[in-house]
Amino acid sequence: MKKIIIYFFWMFSIILNAQIPELNDYNQVWTSQSKNASESMPLGGGDIGVNVWVEQGSVYFYFSRSGTFDEHNTLLKLGRVKVELSPNPFKNKDGFHQELVLHDGYVKISQNNTDIKLWIDVSLPVIHVDIKSKESLSVKASYESWRHKNRPVKGKANNANSYKWAPQGDIITYKDSIDFENNSISFYHQNREKTVFDVAVAQQQMGVVKDQMMNPLKYLTFGGVMKGKNMKIAGTYTGKYQDTDFKGFSLESEKLSKKHQLSIYLHIAQNKSISVYKQGLQDFIGSYKADKKKTKKWWNQYWDRSFIYTQNENVKEQDSVYQIGQNYQLFRYMLGANAYGKYPTKFNGGLFTVDPVYTKEDHPFTPDFRNWGGGTMTQQNQRLVYFPMLKSGDFDMMDSQLDYYLSLQKNAELRSQVYWNHKGAAFTEQLENFGLPNPAEYEWKRPESYDPGMQYNAWLEYQWDTVFEFCNMMLEQKEYAKKDVKKYNKFILSCLRFFDEHYQYLAKKRGRKSLDANGHLVLYPGSAVETYKMANNANSTISALKVISEKLLKVSSKDLIQEEIDYLKAFQTRIPPLNFREINHQKVLAPAKTWERINNTEPAQLYPVFPWKLYGIGQADLEVAQNTYFLDEDALKFRSYVGWKQDNIFAARLGLTEEASKYNLLKMANSERRFPAFWGPGFDWVPDHNWGGSGMIGMQEMLLQEIDGKILLFPAWPKEWNVHFKLHASRNTTVEVKLENGKVNIIQVTPESRKKDIQNLLELDLNQKLNLN
Repeated sequence: MKKIIIYFFWMFSIILNAQIPELNDYNQVWTSQSKNASESMPLGGGDIGVNVWVEQGSVYFYFSRSGTFDEHNTLLKLGRVKVELSPNPFKNKDGFHQELVLHDGYVKISQNNTDIKLWIDVSLPVIHVDIKSKESLSVKASYESWRHKNRPVKGKANNANSYKWAPQGDIITYKDSIDFENNSISFYHQNREKTVFDVAVAQQQMGVVKDQMMNPLKYLTFGGVMKGKNMKIAGTYTGKYQDTDFKGFSLESEKLSKKHQLSIYLHIAQNKSISVYKQGLQDFIGSYKADKKKTKKWWNQYWDRSFIYTQNENVKEQDSVYQIGQNYQLFRYMLGANAYGKYPTKFNGGLFTVDPVYTKEDHPFTPDFRNWGGGTMTQQNQRLVYFPMLKSGDFDMMDSQLDYYLSLQKNAELRSQVYWNHKGAAFTEQLENFGLPNPAEYEWKRPESYDPGMQYNAWLEYQWDTVFEFCNMMLEQKEYAKKDVKKYNKFILSCLRFFDEHYQYLAKKRGRKSLDANGHLVLYPGSAVETYKMANNANSTISALKVISEKLLKVSSKDLIQEEIDYLKAFQTRIPPLNFREINHQKVLAPAKTWERINNTEPAQLYPVFPWKLYGIGQADLEVAQNTYFLDEDALKFRSYVGWKQDNIFAARLGLTEEASKYNLLKMANSERRFPAFWGPGFDWVPDHNWGGSGMIGMQEMLLQEIDGKILLFPAWPKEWNVHFKLHASRNTTVEVKLENGKVNIIQVTPESRKKDIQNLLELDLNQKLNLN
């Protein structure tokens, strides 16, 4: 009997201890050193990303910054740093500790009474390395650069720049300027006057308006200064890390001390004069004052405004349900690394790529490499990085992506003017950071008679509508946070006008009438995302035009002039209706009215479900969309969790709990790498940011959806998954809820008046969700 009592007491203790994790539980703690850079840990803040690891007793880190594009639009890293201590506290295995402290946003490395704290100033571009020890130490800190010489770029290595598989002449990554200055190390890269911008403008016959175009690459200069307190110059050395030779520039401490500090100050300018760049950097260094408390406060507030913590009911182990909450938080940390960058967080690695051979063994290129380019912003991928920021409440971080589009508006409008002599901003899918199509995707070997405004590309032809997903984010900021979005109104109008005028222009080239018999646009030739080509009236495009024109009128009507309002209302009458078909005698959504071939594996027939949210729980004809999910042969064939696949999101939006659980568990499981959220390569690269972004969206949609002023809780969340979450909803609302052992506790709704709008769907079955509307 005594044994039985002890057993039940033990079981009861396990259940009590199986509490929902908190943020600190997700800190990544490593008790052994890393084999190489592939086992690095991310550190970020502001617009800087750092990969930190300890290898054979030395601390290393790569560091990157938003917007460091070279002449060929490669997103260059700024370098690698090696820190060596003597006597070396990391020479033995026992007692090693490396931790990513999420709540305060820093990495700590400890062993033998020595602590190294690496942190990045969120407000200003400075990397800090603070060293403390109970014993006096000397420090040697080296800046290592593989761009100490010109490097020819051959073959697949060009996939890191805008030339990809079609380089024009010899491509060279030009060497940086690196030198010692006043007991510090100065390094910078300055682009030449002629860049890939000039090549693309000439290739795409835009020379007549070149002087009017925004050029972000000409004379762009970026770099920084590394210096340490009481440190002096210690010479240079050469070496090889993995596949790439490098030159090291070293500083060393002037004396033994229990405290050492190292700082790296970064600067970007676009000016022909190097003296202007250098003076700007020196002025910044001279005025800079480190504010560790401010950075800590930023991270504390970042974690407080949104989170998802998960655990399987009555399970203490870090199982698959635990992992999805952990990796949601870890990936959101990585997004915070580029909170305030001039350029968007890149889908193909963000600021955290490392030597490419660790991703693909046959890619022995420099650490600057990433597949799918540096300055090329593939829009179908980029959108997935930024959509989750709405429900996580990270509206301040969305400016990097959305204002980037504003910077391209004029160049996109010039395309319409030059090629077709009509209005509107023409944005393509593979978009350079100067608003033109990627030169390789545009294609060099083109028929002379082919429309110069078109990409000669089987995947990308006529794919112009992804821009509306970013228009949607622009407008939803107003709906979520009451953010003033009137600066985006003319941009959104220009994007709508392009489709209106261009498809009337194309119709008139084919015949007498510009509209069909019902007065609708004939959206042909078109593209149902990148999959259904030469499409007629693609449902993805129709959904976009419908949602954006309606939402612009709803959100911004007070900021539009009457002429713009009248135009939008007239335009809405020209949008064709959605297309349907039957499968097994069941009505389903079609990808388009007609199409001629399939080129990719994106189920465009489900885009009315997401991102356009025309179908979902509480909306009419939910069963039509569910039928599409379960019956459409292409949708079934394309189904996957890898990379940018969105089946986890579709299932959640449709209230399909079992399907949503399955694909979100697969998508947000630990990666194959040491850091759990370094997914990929998938279809792109490591770490795959559109993999993580689509996973975040799927989890958010499982927990919270909205329809007609109602906030729906747990629309696709299993009852046995414990969760504590705080997410944002429209009308400046935040909702914090805990589901534990089957019981729901609505902790706080802000404003409290919205508590009456909440509906708990946890107990509803599929049929009840169908009838919710």
